[in-house]
Amino acid sequence: MKSDINISVIDRSGNEHQLSGPTDMNLNLMELLKMSEFPIEGTCGGMAMCASCHVYVLSDHNLTEKSNEEMAMLDESWDTKDNSRLSCQLKLSASLDGILVELAPEQ
Repeated sequence: MKSDINISVIDRSGNEHQLSGPTDMNLNLMELLKMSEFPIEGTCGGMAMCASCHVYVLSDHNLTEKSNEEMAMLDESWDTKDNSRLSCQLKLSASLDGILVELAPEQ
């Protein structure tokens, strides 16, 4: 069973980066972005309480539904779009393989 997935990330300057992340370590996308030194704060530690890890999902992936907490936080956030997600709420799993995300503007 494949334990690493590939993720493409567009930074705030418009440059695309390729990441590989493990699916067997219970990590989320925010943690992978922070480990890869992207300017993601993750102030709340992944609790869907701050929106400092806001991304846009540009690819067509079947993602988990947004929780009520995630929707509420995005409602209070700036620059949200229909494809906005909190990267802390996207667990690294096989369903994210090949996903393309763009970092939202800093808040």
